Amino acid sequence: MQLNRRNFGMGLTAIAFAGLARHAYGQIPPAAKSEVFGYGPLLRDPNELIDLPKGFSYRVISRYGNLMDDGFVVPNAGDGMGAFAAGKGKVALVRNHELSPRDMRFGPFTGKVPADIRTYDRMADKDAMPLPGGTSTIIYDLKSGRKEAEYLSLLGTIRNCAGGITPWGSWLTCEENVTKAGDNVGKDHGYVFEVPWAHKGLVDPVPLKAMGRFNHEAACVDPRTGIVYETEDREDGLLYRFLPNAKGELAKGGRLEALAIDGVADSRNWNGTSIKRGDALRCRWIPLDNPEAPDDDLRKRGAKAGATLFARGEGIWWDSGRAPGQGSFYFTCTSGGAVRGGQVFRCAPAANEGTSGESDAPGQISLFYESADLAYFNLGDNLTVMPTGHLMICEDQYTDITDNHLRGITPGGKAYTFAKSRVQTEFAGACFSPDGSTMFVNFYAPTMTLAITGPWGKVRAS
Repeated sequence: MQLNRRNFGMGLTAIAFAGLARHAYGQIPPAAKSEVFGYGPLLRDPNELIDLPKGFSYRVISRYGNLMDDGFVVPNAGDGMGAFAAGKGKVALVRNHELSPRDMRFGPFTGKVPADIRTYDRMADKDAMPLPGGTSTIIYDLKSGRKEAEYLSLLGTIRNCAGGITPWGSWLTCEENVTKAGDNVGKDHGYVFEVPWAHKGLVDPVPLKAMGRFNHEAACVDPRTGIVYETEDREDGLLYRFLPNAKGELAKGGRLEALAIDGVADSRNWNGTSIKRGDALRCRWIPLDNPEAPDDDLRKRGAKAGATLFARGEGIWWDSGRAPGQGSFYFTCTSGGAVRGGQVFRCAPAANEGTSGESDAPGQISLFYESADLAYFNLGDNLTVMPTGHLMICEDQYTDITDNHLRGITPGGKAYTFAKSRVQTEFAGACFSPDGSTMFVNFYAPTMTLAITGPWGKVRAS
């Protein structure tokens, strides 16, 4: 995701109602189509927020600028998000805010900031304000449909784009930024931070430096091994894995490696087909030294050593499968493919992933989906695995008119339209409650967090 294409200069009213005038200016994206029926045709939302299929409904549970329980306000730029079981029918949502130092007016502060507030970094000026990026946490009651609490949970970072849930109950929030200390800030950026859902209030902001300093996007964790897989939002990005020294204790360090697909130096398919849909290709992993990369050159060093290039790796999500031992992960490459409309890859780690025995039976990766027509799939970004095993992917178009959709993809690799935004912004942070009853998703700006319920099991596609 790229903040410079967000029109934050618009007034909130103008943003909220831009959808009413969307055909009055600029380029018009192709009308959305579906390859399979999915959940059926969309019904126009009388409130002009989100069109959904019959039987589905939504609640807006959080809005930019609303007062939170800690006295701060909900920041803007709501992005990646994870959902956790919080007991007694409640869900904890940890939500990113993709804010940069120049976006102070869209942050959580409306008045004086406590001098002792927990923050990773501050502006390098006389006011020394905490940087506005970070996360907020929502506690939501599924039965009553009410928000029970909301507060800041990480502060002082830059462009917290996406992230990933861990099996031990935390959210890995990732900085999509590599600003260095001295560039109007006090510390280096480009790291992953960990936010336990159960911690109330601001966490101690500890950068997980061994996981690499680069233009992070998202992360997922294999619950069997504790290995973390990370995407990089660059046109010449890599896919990384982090092998922790101690499972579930990322702050204790580990080693960073980059994926090399046998016979494929470039997966982007921009200049002919380098990787065909459905082919199962062998994985190997290239060790990377100096993961803090002060020159932001991890991807360049990795590619030189043989790692495969990916076109803007963004959303990534672990899928435990329908039976033991079938775990794999999916990730999007937003501008991959011949029409640059996006790709989705599926990677199944080796049985002995991360050990000396993995070379005997290496993991496999395949191109699961590639857009051949922007009407069916247009710049997929965040994604999650649905309770049905389908994927739900958030579109992030950035033409003048952004008819963004939530797109489902079946296990057979067919795309369908699930929802359409009536607001001129992107969808972000789609995730499901652990019981599978509710999908949560963000409108990026002005930030709104929605809870969507309906007949998730009644999808007519395979």
